[in-house]
Parts: sequence; C-alpha cells; structure tokens
Amino acid sequence: MRVLIVLAHPEPTSFCAALRQGAVETIEAAGHEVIVSDLYAEGFNPVAGRHDFQEIADAARFHYQSEQLHAAQGEGFSGEITREQARIESADAIVFLFPLWWGGPPAILKGWIDRVLAYGFAYVDGARFENGLFKGKRSLLCVTTGGTSARFTADGVYGDIDRVLWPVQRLTLDYMGLAAEEPFICYGTPRVGAQGRALYLASWRNHLLTMLNKGPVAGGKAKAPVLADAAPWTRNA
Repeated sequence: MRVLIVLAHPEPTSFCAALRQGAVETIEAAGHEVIVSDLYAEGFNPVAGRHDFQEIADAARFHYQSEQLHAAQGEGFSGEITREQARIESADAIVFLFPLWWGGPPAILKGWIDRVLAYGFAYVDGARFENGLFKGKRSLLCVTTGGTSARFTADGVYGDIDRVLWPVQRLTLDYMGLAAEEPFICYGTPRVGAQGRALYLASWRNHLLTMLNKGPVAGGKAKAPVLADAAPWTRNA
C-alpha cells in the first residue's frame, strides 16, 4: 500500500510529530510506501482565493466552487494544490494527524481541505458518500486532545468524541467515499506523562498495522471524476 500522512502541527518536537514518526517507521517496516504532507513545515497556505488557479474563468464575479471545477477540467490549479492532489491520487490510504483545537482541526488543515479537496477533483454532483470519487481509498484520523477521555463521552462536558469529529469524519472523509477506519484518539496527552505517551505510541503502531493488513480497498481505485458544468445552484452560493 501507499500511505499519505497529512500532518497539521507546528512543533517538530510535539507528540503529534512523534506519532508521525512512529507511523512512518511502522509503514516502512511493514513493506509499504509512505509520503508525508507536513503542512506547517512545507508552509502550506490555508487561505483560499484567486491564487489557487492559473487562470480565472469568470473575471466579473469570483465564485470559488465554479473556479475549482474549471481548474479541474483543465489542470488549472496552482502548483501547491496540484502537488497535494497528486499525493492523494497516488495514495491507497490517507492518514490525517492533528491536535484537536477548539473542537476541530487546526486552521491549516481546514484550509487544506477547502483548497485541495476541490469540486471536480474530490467530489462532483451525484458522487458523494457511497458513490464518492475516493471510495477506492482508506482513511484514518489520528487525533490528540488536551481533555481527558471522560470529557469526550455522551455525559462529558465536550460530548461524545464521534460527535466532535463528525464534521471531519462524516462531512469530509465519508462524503468523498473514503473507507473509514476507526479513529485513533490520544486523550489528555499533556496529562498522561511519558509512560502514557509511550503506551499511546505502541497502540498507534498496532492500529496502523490493522489497517495495513487489510490491504487496498477491494475493487481498487474509484473511477475518475465526471467533470460536467457546474450545477446552477453553485453559481449563486
């Protein structure tokens, strides 16, 4: 398998970075390929705009989704977006690794989702969820939290972790048809001490191996996007 890791953490000595390193070592030791999109280290720009495109289809009114479709039809994305999309296309599995900040991923990862998972590339009308364009790929969330596991329960102050991750898991990854693995959550990482973090790392390696041992999704990669004209509703959004 070929695994893409999308890392969103600014500190090279963070626990997220340790999880990334553990993942790289585990994947390679198991005989698979891995590439890392380290968003902070690579200086990824999370802000969407005209700079995302080599040319603008409608100079009179900038409509982002329509411009994404135009770029997807003619290979018109900027170099940064083209690079990330190529990494996605070549991957059999995508691992998203990030800390939970204010109940969601860091802004740099949200910007990556907005810019890279473009209309015409990652989804089109009629190709979502079970018919998603990426249904031939696996996905896995690896998330660190400051709060303890008790806080992320149905009775906890933050609510069940599945509800917290719903916008990323259901409305992004499932939306594109990715075959979702069980998320790996490292609760309270600033609080568990060195021994607790070591246990998390060991469990993380086993979690990854479970995914790797499944191999690529049965049936291979999904068919290429059907790039039609933008639906009328998109032009007024």
